[in-house]
Amino acid sequence: MKRSGSADLPLHYGQVPPWLATRMATLGKAIVEEIIAGQGKNALLSKLSDPFWFQSLGAVMGMDWHSSGITTSVMGALRRSINPLAKEFGIFICGGKGNQSRNTPNEILRFAETTGLPAEDLVRSSKLSAKVDNTAVQDGFQLYQHHFIVSDAGEWAVIQQGMRDSSATARRYHWHSPTVKSFTETPHTSIYGVNQGSILNLTDKSAQPLKTAMLEVAAENPDQMLPEISRISRHLVMPGHHDVKAKDVDLKRLGAVLWLAQEKNVSNFEELLLLEGLGPRTLQSLALVSEVIYGQPAQFKDPARFSFAHGGKDGHPFPVPTNVYDETIDTLQQAIQRSKLGRQDKIQAIQSLSKVADRLAEDFVPDGSIDEYIAHERANSWKYGGRTVFGKARPPQNRQLDLFGDLS
Repeated sequence: MKRSGSADLPLHYGQVPPWLATRMATLGKAIVEEIIAGQGKNALLSKLSDPFWFQSLGAVMGMDWHSSGITTSVMGALRRSINPLAKEFGIFICGGKGNQSRNTPNEILRFAETTGLPAEDLVRSSKLSAKVDNTAVQDGFQLYQHHFIVSDAGEWAVIQQGMRDSSATARRYHWHSPTVKSFTETPHTSIYGVNQGSILNLTDKSAQPLKTAMLEVAAENPDQMLPEISRISRHLVMPGHHDVKAKDVDLKRLGAVLWLAQEKNVSNFEELLLLEGLGPRTLQSLALVSEVIYGQPAQFKDPARFSFAHGGKDGHPFPVPTNVYDETIDTLQQAIQRSKLGRQDKIQAIQSLSKVADRLAEDFVPDGSIDEYIAHERANSWKYGGRTVFGKARPPQNRQLDLFGDLS
């Protein structure tokens, strides 16, 4: 067993509005369907176990790019869209938040009955992964949601989240199970978080003498327990500020996507000709969605960049452009349907978007202000059906073009 990573996130409250929740479920289904079709179920579970990829997925779906709310909303959207197609996709999502998490064993049992999987082993894995992060590893975060994603081949991933009221932060833990060795001895790659004091890690190998002593002397003074803190190479800590700043994104990659989105440039790339009819704003979103589906782990070090696909429900970096969101979904769905009929050309063109953008980023030199671009997006948000939890975007009173010009 290896735990793939963890993430520290500022706590966010509130509900996802229906107009966004529906779109999240639809886009999430299309992304999952294409990953399974092209890369396989195990690849999907591997991606879900990566905290950077998961945060990028939430951002590209229009959620608050840095908040703890991504966990609940993204998993809820995937659960609604994927579970009804569990037989077709071979993937089922169990558990959830609060009381729903406690129903995980029953849901695992129901899925195991239809697939012939060893239900008791899966239930045990679900319970032990929660026990390790909530009890064996005492880092001050109390679990309040647990998601167990299992394939019909028996491989699984866990995404669970704990809350620490004193610091108003949440910590998300990701697990993946290509091979299961031991939950009680070094099950983690490592554990790391914002330094909030020593932690108690009873799963570390060096803690074996301590565990023996605990069994022999139940009254042992906790101060005598040697805490083991190890560093993790894949730990995501999101900032407390809501707005997207230049330091939060890879400006070379983002700039390459924005440049590619100019309609006049698409015809320069033979592999993108099938996408030439799309509006430039939709190409921008589709390029970032393409990267989420086909990109490599190194490309997700700055999840904030993916919020430039469909903005965020709280208006950061800009309101959700619902018209663009719908066109992105429609284009992806059409491409997936064509590929099912043996016509791979359009899905290959979408895949090429991320490759072309990646190629352009190698030599791209950022020369503009991200703040100016965000201001442009906000000023033009009304043209794309921009919405936030506060309402619909309205045209600016002066209606003057900014320095980026009119990209509508």
